[in-house]
Amino acid sequence: SAAGTAQDSDQEPVRIERRGSVGILTIDREPRRNALSRKTLLELGRLGAEGNGGKQQGGEQANAHRVWLPGNRSQGVSNVQDAWAAPRFHSIVQRPSASAPERLSPVYCLCRMVPVPPHITKTSRRNPNVFHTRRSLLPTLGLLVFIVPLTAQAPQRPSAPRIPAPFTDEASPFHRLALPTATNIRTGSGKPGKAYWQQRTDYVISATLDTVAKALTGDEKIVYTNNSPDTLRYVWLQLDQDLFRQDSRGALIFDQSARFGTAGANGGFGLTRVAVRLMPTAPRGTAGSFAPVTPELNGTMMRLDLPRPLPPGAKLQIDVAWRFPFGPNANRMGVESVDGNDVYEVAQWYPRMAVYDDVRGWNTEQYYGQGEFYLEYGSFDVHLTVPTDMLVGATGVLTDPGSVLTPVQRQRLAAARRSSTTVIIRGKDEIGPASRPSAVGGTLTWHFTADSVRDFAWAAARHFIWDAVGADSGRVLAQSFYPPSADSTWRRSSEYVKHAVEFYGARWLRFPYPTMTNINGIEGGMEYPMIVFCHNRTDPVGLFSVTDHEVGHSWWPMIVGSNERLYPWMDEGFNTYQNYYSWLDFYGTPPTSRGSVETVVAFELSGGEQPALTPADRTAGLGMVAYRKPGFGMRLLRDQILPPGRFDGAMREYARRWAFKHPTPADYFRTIEDYAGEDLSWFWQGWFYTTGTLDQAVD
Repeated sequence: SAAGTAQDSDQEPVRIERRGSVGILTIDREPRRNALSRKTLLELGRLGAEGNGGKQQGGEQANAHRVWLPGNRSQGVSNVQDAWAAPRFHSIVQRPSASAPERLSPVYCLCRMVPVPPHITKTSRRNPNVFHTRRSLLPTLGLLVFIVPLTAQAPQRPSAPRIPAPFTDEASPFHRLALPTATNIRTGSGKPGKAYWQQRTDYVISATLDTVAKALTGDEKIVYTNNSPDTLRYVWLQLDQDLFRQDSRGALIFDQSARFGTAGANGGFGLTRVAVRLMPTAPRGTAGSFAPVTPELNGTMMRLDLPRPLPPGAKLQIDVAWRFPFGPNANRMGVESVDGNDVYEVAQWYPRMAVYDDVRGWNTEQYYGQGEFYLEYGSFDVHLTVPTDMLVGATGVLTDPGSVLTPVQRQRLAAARRSSTTVIIRGKDEIGPASRPSAVGGTLTWHFTADSVRDFAWAAARHFIWDAVGADSGRVLAQSFYPPSADSTWRRSSEYVKHAVEFYGARWLRFPYPTMTNINGIEGGMEYPMIVFCHNRTDPVGLFSVTDHEVGHSWWPMIVGSNERLYPWMDEGFNTYQNYYSWLDFYGTPPTSRGSVETVVAFELSGGEQPALTPADRTAGLGMVAYRKPGFGMRLLRDQILPPGRFDGAMREYARRWAFKHPTPADYFRTIEDYAGEDLSWFWQGWFYTTGTLDQAVD
């Protein structure tokens, strides 16, 4: 019972008003009848402390009409509704007046609502959510609410209030997101730390295209630099071309005719030589001799056990020779017969080093055809030998145009870089032997170099139309290669490439490479450093859409090198998000597909939704899980949750911090919060980690 009241009665001066799942406990102030003494309040405080595990939070409140919220913030009683939204117990108390220290003002306490026990009866006809208590309820209330007890005494200098401990209820959607422990490699702010490291891989490759056998023969020298603090006793390489074996895991998982199927191909790498040697660490040091090694093959991965361990700071040279046939497959690469000739799009065409990082060590996820890539940065020096009458577009810079282009073509190419409108390098009416230099033996070797890239792709055909235009004030050559039947649509392709290079470069980071090339061939849409493959040759709007998307990948993941196979949303979602604004800039109206709310809502209502953090090879709905849902979520962050300028600045900071590095989701989340100045745990958890849906009600 409420001991110390002026009068006793069956109905105590205590009531609880329900507000949804939150209640407010009120002890009325009626000076003559229901005024509570200090003893009463102390009794309530004792019971409240027992209900909170016996940890009574004492201390006198310094100000009247104050409520203490998480984060050491306080608000007046007039803002009590803000306190209702906080997921913890709060008390609002008023200090006793100096003239009547034994008489206390009303005490309000917010609490979570539970099923009404039999001790509580509804007595308010005006508000059915107002309850009154009987004497025997008081111990029960002590278990439900937390009331800060006050000691009525003579006025004195107020002591600092004791702030409630941070809320840690893991069941709440507002609890702090648990991220990996910050280190001096990856910091708590989302920056790479002073101890950050990553490996480097440099390639020298020579390859010859046999258009009669439809096969590629090549050899490569890989220089692998161990920048890690670890001694490596073996290394892993990726043999992604082995996806096209009949017995590959990808061939067994996907239907042969599906987007990521292998179309019945029976190819894969035929390795003819694999050897390694440890390189000198000092400028005049002696390199070890080459030692042949026996590869250990595991699906699309190959492990090489080293004859000597590779210590930190040392370099390893790996020599590999190989050959593979082009089959009927069209997954990210392949051959298309169009207009009487073949277009070769060549990717995943050489053995590549796997990534060794500080997060997982060797990343050895298999290539099944759906999940994309995770690769080390380095340089490429590539020689491609093809029939004389072929044009070649590739990653990097053509270093010997005088050997493979006519004087007229070289002149036009130089003019195109300075031009703001598209220049024809070789036109439709020029296709034929007269547009190619003569060569002994019927072949020419095209030499390309590239630095600070993670991959290399190329394309070749006898009947390519070739045009180009300058982008970013002539710093970048935007160019396109396409067969004659695509002319009516693709004559604007280089314009689309130019727009993407300039729009995204202004929005995030300036495009760092000297060329950007679009190829029309068998692959529907695929991105590589400085080159993309796009198939659409009938719909100008569709061509803009796929070109803008694939060129947009130059920033994610070509510049910011996330793990696409594990975290596809970190490149596809980011790209879908930015495509929305690029489309808006080019056409003046919003797109109906990329980043639109309609597709996301339909997905969430389908019953088949998966979290956006689902790895690429563990979902049948990659387009929604990795593209549209995270893309639209970032639109929400920019246009609804944060000011647009603040979110744009946070994305720029993320790109700047992690350019040519390997970020994880935690690095991204921390960077955005660090720049935006907001705890967005509730959004990351609700939109990326889970599939929770909006389910609110107003009582």
